[in-house]
Parts: sequence; C-alpha cells; structure tokens
Amino acid sequence: MSWILSLYRSAIGKKAVMAVTGIVLFGFVLGHMLGNLKLYLGAESLNHYGEFLRVVGEPLLPRGLALWMARIGLIVAVILHIQASVQLTLMNRRARPLKYTDRDYVVSTYASRTMRWGGVIILLFVIYHLMHFTWGNAHHDFIPGDIYHNVVSGFRLWWVSVIYIAAQLALGLHLYHGLWSMFQSLGWNHPKFNSWRRHFASAFALIITLGNISFPIAVLTGLVK
Repeated sequence: MSWILSLYRSAIGKKAVMAVTGIVLFGFVLGHMLGNLKLYLGAESLNHYGEFLRVVGEPLLPRGLALWMARIGLIVAVILHIQASVQLTLMNRRARPLKYTDRDYVVSTYASRTMRWGGVIILLFVIYHLMHFTWGNAHHDFIPGDIYHNVVSGFRLWWVSVIYIAAQLALGLHLYHGLWSMFQSLGWNHPKFNSWRRHFASAFALIITLGNISFPIAVLTGLVK
C-alpha cells in the first residue's frame, strides 16, 4: 500500500489517474452522443432509449439502480480527475515558483493553454445540463420522462442553444488535448505513431463536437420539430 500511495502522490501518479479517469469519461461522452443521435429517429425512439437506461438490469436489479450505479461511477471519475488535475497544477507551481516573464507558445496549442479554464467551463455546463434536462428545474417547459419534448422545447430558445454550442466547443478542445496527453501519460509515446495519436485525438474531438452541436442546430433550423 505504501508504494501505491507514494506513486499516487507523485506527478506520474497524478497523470496516470487523469489518464485512466479520462478513458472512462471519454467513453461516456462517446456513448452519450451516440445515444442522443436517436433524436433524429423521432420521439418514440429517443424516449424508448431513455426508458431503456432506467430499466437496465431488471429483474436482477431494482428499476434505475444500474443507472445510478453508472452515475456514481462517473461522479467518482470526475472527482478523481479534477483532484488530480488541481494537485498536479499546484505541484508544478511549487516546482516553479517564479512565473515566466515571456512565455513561448510556439510548441503549445490553444487547447493545452486553456485546459484548466475549459475544465471549469465544462463542469459548470454539466451542472446546468443536469438542471436543464435531468432534474428540469432550469427548464421552462419540462415534462418528466418525455426526453424528446424536453430537448426540442429547450433548444427552441436560442440562448439555450448558444450555451450548449459554446460548451461543446470548449469540450472539443478539452477532448483533443486530453486524448493527446492521455497517450503520453500512459507511456504510449513514440515517434512512429505520434502522428496517429494526433489524428485520432483530432477525429474523436471533431466527431463529438459536431455530433453534439448538431442537436441544437437541428432544432433551431426546424430539421427536428
């Protein structure tokens, strides 16, 4: 146990925690986006998908228990991810107490420079997203269980759609740099496939961003009614 704690307290351990929890969160983001594509198949398909998530595990498990277990797992992953990120940032600041007088951003990307702020924006958006589509206390016309209605009604307000689109752009940047860093943190770093890493990170972030942005745009343009 002592060496495990020592590893966790090190910078390498923090990066490993961020990488492993990042894999969990990447998987959730992909699955969430793919499930939401049922919006284009109509109300019955999307609402049936939502009901399916609530009854997974029946009759072995009580209704909704599997969904709550998944939610708790995601919450734990998010907490560990944020904790490791904050602690790693503090460790870096202690190791370099004097700030750079002139930063060189040539080898840094915009996504990496805004990683921390992007994380804060995404966290605030997730809270709003839950209040809007899960709990309904931030929705102007929320109907429990009618996911299709809630999505279409919610995105008909242009400012709500703008919030979602802006948040997805921040998520895309976060995903890109997170995937790139994850491979490096896990030791999957070699000149032979570094270009593949960049292409994979770019493609994954672009697919998720375009998929999620398509939902509010489809409602605003009348493609989904």
